[in-house]
Amino acid sequence: MDDLEVVGLQLGRAPRAFRRVARRCPFGLPAVTEQAPYDDSGEPFPTTYYLTCPHLVAAVSRVEAAGGVERWSGRVRREPALEASLARATEEQRRLRRELAGGCEGADGGASLALGIAGARGPGSLKCLHAHVAYALARPGYALGEAILSELAPLWPERCCTAPADGSSATA
Repeated sequence: MDDLEVVGLQLGRAPRAFRRVARRCPFGLPAVTEQAPYDDSGEPFPTTYYLTCPHLVAAVSRVEAAGGVERWSGRVRREPALEASLARATEEQRRLRRELAGGCEGADGGASLALGIAGARGPGSLKCLHAHVAYALARPGYALGEAILSELAPLWPERCCTAPADGSSATA
């Protein structure tokens, strides 16, 4: 299988706006993908880095279900270092989206190119921890995303979570 097929298997559907694999798991399979700012029809896709590893998606979902978005939003408001990290990553995200768009403005006339991580509109706004974790894995040095990652134990499973149950390779 090629990367696009593996990502489709991980997501249970064809990925939208897929550009490339930005980070692989220890088993060599896609864990984070990079998405184009617009899909093939010109609709905005505000999540530049998308978490696809089923193990990580489930782990982050557990953090979110336990009130993680609110808790991490509160920490960003209280901790200047996390607030500064989010601000830097947001600016980097905007710059990267404009670069990836290559002058295209899509159906929204380019409005979504100014959005933050996971499509957040306001500074200090967290919407989806999955996107912050994906951003940290794709672009090391993002302190807020790395702090969220530290809650995920273990970070990687002992066995590949994407490989078929029969033990054959998903990349064969």
